[in-house]
Amino acid sequence: MDRFQGYVALVTGGARGIGAGVVRRLVAEGARVVVADVDEEAAREAFVGVEGVRVVRCDVGETDSVAAAVRYAQEVFGGLDVLVNNAFASEQGDSPAFEDDPEGGWRDQLDVTLLGAVRFSRAALPLLAAAGGRGSIVNIGSVNAEADFGGHAYSAAKAALASFTRTLAGDAAPRGVRVNQVNPGTVATRGWETRQEQLDALAERVYPLGRVGTPEDIAAAVAFLASTDAAWITGTTLRVDGGLLAVNRHFAEVVEG
Repeated sequence: MDRFQGYVALVTGGARGIGAGVVRRLVAEGARVVVADVDEEAAREAFVGVEGVRVVRCDVGETDSVAAAVRYAQEVFGGLDVLVNNAFASEQGDSPAFEDDPEGGWRDQLDVTLLGAVRFSRAALPLLAAAGGRGSIVNIGSVNAEADFGGHAYSAAKAALASFTRTLAGDAAPRGVRVNQVNPGTVATRGWETRQEQLDALAERVYPLGRVGTPEDIAAAVAFLASTDAAWITGTTLRVDGGLLAVNRHFAEVVEG
């Protein structure tokens, strides 16, 4: 498919994992893509030799850095049609008890995961509005926004992102820009590299479709929402979770004895 022929996209946090998967999917469908990542070296290594990809160092926590990344997309490719807000603050180690959860972690999650998307959306909206009706923002959320899977600050930030998706959709619609969100379940990315046994157990006992997700699964959903195939969809959150939230396998096992 060439749904994005002639399109320009910008993906935040695109050096690895879901972000990298999204970049590759959009490029495969014809887009030219700017990868905005705080780890510029990793992003360049990930896409060395990939035609149509440009890399810019960007800290989504800094307004000037965000504005510079959007300007870069306009300078090198002439505009912007699609923004994918994928960058988030990663959590290290086990989640502490709520009363021991440091306030700094909450600030990091809100500043990067939520406000990073706010900053980029604000900076990009004029260009997206000038995209002739094909402007689109896709935010990467999480099933943590909808149910308790641990991580107070991360979950709260992702839930706030879903609310922001809805309110921005209403604001942007008159300007011809759609805003949607994808909520992934467990995705096999670098953060799970040392926990393969846990991934296998999740696939076997938790996920109705019998496996965890891949970056390509999420990228496919992002590409759909960003494309004109979703031209009458805005303000929605699409679960891409292998049935995790729809089916309670443990409940069924107990009831069935």
